[in-house]
Amino acid sequence: MKWIGAHVSISGGVENAPINAQKIGAKAFGLFLKNQLQWKASPLKEESIIKFKENCKKLGYTPEQILPHSSYLINLCSPERDALGKSREAFIDEFKRAEALGLKYLNFHPGSHKGKISEDDCIKLVAESINIALEKVKGVIAVIENTAGQGGNIGYRFEHLAGIIDDVEDKNRVGVCLDTAHLHGAGYDIKDCKSFGKTIKEFKSIVGEKYLKAFHLNDSKVELGSRKDRHHSLGMGKIGLKAFECLIKAPISDNKPLILETIEQKRWPEEIKLLYSFVK
Repeated sequence: MKWIGAHVSISGGVENAPINAQKIGAKAFGLFLKNQLQWKASPLKEESIIKFKENCKKLGYTPEQILPHSSYLINLCSPERDALGKSREAFIDEFKRAEALGLKYLNFHPGSHKGKISEDDCIKLVAESINIALEKVKGVIAVIENTAGQGGNIGYRFEHLAGIIDDVEDKNRVGVCLDTAHLHGAGYDIKDCKSFGKTIKEFKSIVGEKYLKAFHLNDSKVELGSRKDRHHSLGMGKIGLKAFECLIKAPISDNKPLILETIEQKRWPEEIKLLYSFVK
């Protein structure tokens, strides 16, 4: 089964996310659990929690088909003590929101060393941050998103992801989301089925297939290996449409949320239909 969708709005409340997903023909969706550009937000209202669960059930979205995304402000390997503490507090809050909504995953960017600590130290801090959060919340899986590597971000190499996972105490509650634009920016070629297969084989060897929980589907405005993160609409960027046909047809994308974060939201219904046409 292919669960293709997009990262939808929670305007008016999280309970509107499944409705917004259904409107664009999505069988999966991503969402923020609060304003992604604010450190703190009011707790989720009980009414919103109930309506979210009701709407998901009514529209056929299981927790396996939903990929919430944490705030962009969170830096789980900040070299600054106060910022790290603030990030960890916000990270735990995001986990508690996911738990309250009955969700299975929480997707997040691992963080940046800002050129002040080593990559190895950054990896250890991210794993430590995950361990702290997992102790506070039951059930939710921490899903690390690969990065393009810009701005001192960790996670642009598969070895980084494997290193973080190695230091996470509960291996059953950690996973990875592969973002196609980030793969491309980091230098992993996926432009055709041969190169996509090679990259996935490398991921399986270094990280392990069992840890792959989801994909973010984005074309890229930048060249391969640029170490920049610039999303584009499918088939309009430097990756090209063939990559997404290969990804959709591959068994590795079965039964995982496949979430569009492309730049033109009005194109999402068209892009979802296009991706499903590859299944046929």
